[in-house]
Amino acid sequence: MRGIWLAALAAALAGTAAAEDKIEGCALHGKVLKGKVQIVSSGADFKVQAVTSFPDLKVQFVESFPDDCGEWQIVESFPDFTIQYVTSFPDFKVQMVTSFPGEP
Repeated sequence: MRGIWLAALAAALAGTAAAEDKIEGCALHGKVLKGKVQIVSSGADFKVQAVTSFPDLKVQFVESFPDDCGEWQIVESFPDFTIQYVTSFPDFKVQMVTSFPGEP
């Protein structure tokens, strides 16, 4: 009986952690996912995985005015947030698009 309670508690805690890691309102961990982005090789705010289907966020790279959800302008300094591309265990998955960026 005690094992069942422990398993239920672990499942509940895992569900809570997963819910906090979802993109909601175009934000994750208090950072809005639009704006100036710097790509780094370590120490990033977010680890992202590029996918072709079932993304958590659709991203459009723009040259200026990254004002809408999913619009990212790549910069070398003074970013709003940093990302690191990974192939496994991302914070979220992105799909590169040429129009209609944002949450799917």
